[in-house]
Amino acid sequence: MAGISPTTSAHSNIVLDPNKSYTAPLTIVTALFFMWGFITCLNDILIPHLKKVFMLTYVEAMLIQFTFFGAYFIMSLPSGWIISKIGYKNGIIVGLIIAGLGCLMFYPAADTKMYGFFLSALFILASGITLLQVAANPYVAILGKPETSSSRLNLTQAFNSLGTTIAPKFGALLIFTGATLTAAQLSKLNPGQILEYNLTQANAVKLPYLGLALALFLLALFIKISNLPSIHEDPTTEKAVGSFGGALSNKHLLL
Repeated sequence: MAGISPTTSAHSNIVLDPNKSYTAPLTIVTALFFMWGFITCLNDILIPHLKKVFMLTYVEAMLIQFTFFGAYFIMSLPSGWIISKIGYKNGIIVGLIIAGLGCLMFYPAADTKMYGFFLSALFILASGITLLQVAANPYVAILGKPETSSSRLNLTQAFNSLGTTIAPKFGALLIFTGATLTAAQLSKLNPGQILEYNLTQANAVKLPYLGLALALFLLALFIKISNLPSIHEDPTTEKAVGSFGGALSNKHLLL
């Protein structure tokens, strides 16, 4: 949140009164924390599911987490650059759209039954969530009194944890809808039956991720039309505070 004072936002001419209540905008942004916690935890459902569908080794199965969280490493700095250009609100909207597109890609991935396609969908989904996190965390800190910013972040992170708690139950109900066969049962099937079984298992991810895509797109639309403060970085302090080198000049962050 480089260059943002607690009371004003550059470019947008919006005055952020630290004594004003920002409950409505904070509630909307809190929903984002819930959503990305929910989506992130679905990976733990996908790992054993795709492992069976594609008969993966454990190393190949863990590429799911590697691909997902690798996007955090790769896309964090580009996300910061995007936020500096379009602002926090627009950054949140773009992040939701990118994450929604990643969810939509699960449909053709299931049709083609290509493991690499699933990994590509996960990377795009995680890239959108990375942009969301880069935008939403400082945005929450700005919305209200500076001395209570850490409390607001703790509150929103609590809903993030709620999403990670609910997601496994959701995934178990919707992804594991059909009967899961054991290795012994699979060994009794002919190649055609095994192919049909794996196709059914791959298709099981379609509905949940289509639902998530719809929810993300609707949330992006809602944020677009809502009266959220459109905050941008102050370009006069961006080089001093907002650069990577400037950030590392803080010894606590460096350590």
